Amino acid sequence: MHAADLLTSRSRLTPAREALLELETGRRFSYADLNARACRLANFLAGLGVQAGDRVSILAHNSVVYLDLFYGLAKIGAIFTPLNWRLTAHELSYIVNDCTPIVMLVGPEFAGMWAEMQAMVAVPHVIRLDGTDVPGALDYDASLAAASPAEPARPPLDSESPYCILYTSGTTGKPKGAVLPHRQILWNCINTVVSWGLSERDVSPVLTPLFHAGGLFAFLTPLFYAGGRIILARGFDAEQSLRVIEEERCTAILGVPTLFQMWLDAPGFAQADFSAVHFFISGGAPLPVPLVEAWRAQQPVVFRQGYGLTEVGPNCFSMTDDESFRKTGSVGKPVFHSQMRLIDPATGLDVPVGETGELLIKGPHVCTGYWQNPEATAQALVGGWFHTGDMARVDDEGFYAIAGRFKDMIISGGENIYAAEVEKVFRDHPAVQDAALIGLPDLQWGEVGLMVVVLKAGRTATEAELRHFCAGRLARYKAPKQVAFVDALPMSPYGKVMKAELKARDWKSPG
Repeated sequence: MHAADLLTSRSRLTPAREALLELETGRRFSYADLNARACRLANFLAGLGVQAGDRVSILAHNSVVYLDLFYGLAKIGAIFTPLNWRLTAHELSYIVNDCTPIVMLVGPEFAGMWAEMQAMVAVPHVIRLDGTDVPGALDYDASLAAASPAEPARPPLDSESPYCILYTSGTTGKPKGAVLPHRQILWNCINTVVSWGLSERDVSPVLTPLFHAGGLFAFLTPLFYAGGRIILARGFDAEQSLRVIEEERCTAILGVPTLFQMWLDAPGFAQADFSAVHFFISGGAPLPVPLVEAWRAQQPVVFRQGYGLTEVGPNCFSMTDDESFRKTGSVGKPVFHSQMRLIDPATGLDVPVGETGELLIKGPHVCTGYWQNPEATAQALVGGWFHTGDMARVDDEGFYAIAGRFKDMIISGGENIYAAEVEKVFRDHPAVQDAALIGLPDLQWGEVGLMVVVLKAGRTATEAELRHFCAGRLARYKAPKQVAFVDALPMSPYGKVMKAELKARDWKSPG
């Protein structure tokens, strides 16, 4: 089975079961409803001349249209290529010119953005959503209604055929389009359902953008595979989402540290009913221990720390509820159908248990490489192993912990210092909202660490206090030589700290 059959098969098994609640409109869709929409979308676009291998893009907030595209394009072998609407028109134009979509769907909030982009890109067909003011564009709802709901003719596809292209962070250069084949979509579903114990009884809210692997693949597609239910939000609202979790009896909830902090700060948090929730999972960045403790002080909940990359899943590890308490800070054990190695980047040899090495991942859930970028593909995929660029450790029980990016490492006096490990200690301080470690040149040590800190609103802390906080928590050589305070860290549109920008600032020498 290639992934184009996933929704078709699920709708055949459980056609009347509710699959989706679109929160902003209140519309509820059964699996049969979703499959009919996907078929209409496929037949409509095939009528425009869209063929297997063609790319189709969308610039819009979350809605059922993303699912029309995701499942409908696969039926005709076209490639889903959503756009990150947090980018600028110039950045988006680079991506559009790289993947050359034949169709662009534009949501109402982005008509101005699209008008700005048109001078830089050429797309044969433009479709407007929800009455968007785009001159000459086709209307989506009318076009979908006029198309046939019958299953379209399937082109020859195999497991390696591209299913979608998702562009990854360009903090160190231009964004790269990760090519996710049909087998990757299928095996991420299998791995997630088997390893996390999901079933048709599970309900999950999708609160993150569907242009991102987390929104598409953490719970949405695996739950549809299992026959569960999704609550799709247009964006994130802390109070609204707390009500939805309670009213819809959500069982598995994905968030990022920022969302968990916003929930904690929401007026209704202490009274929220999480009795149906099996577990919360945090991804995107390490979840600070004080934040977990603050939650548990008010709510008896289970937290799991997730890890994954767009290119390799993205769901790569799992752990039980009991293990999440016992192994705080770990991302768990590899998912069922997956292999992991930790190597010394300098020698390529495996490192011993307990030592830090670069994480390599192999399995049917790994991408085929990067769109039109053979050099980056050859660097990332070697002998079937994907080089994540992340450093990790494994203990004698087989639990992994992420130490940070290989390139996000400081070498001070010959010792390797991984930024993520040091940043985690600083984030554990009750006054610290966020922290980023960078290296500054030093004549004696080669490099020394500078920790750039953002304090929580209304909280204070001195450099001396934070340095003292590190004592006993970090080896002396890992402790940064200087602490600087800023109002905010520079963030990329992909939600990552732009450390190159931090390094370019004129910092005072630590002496």
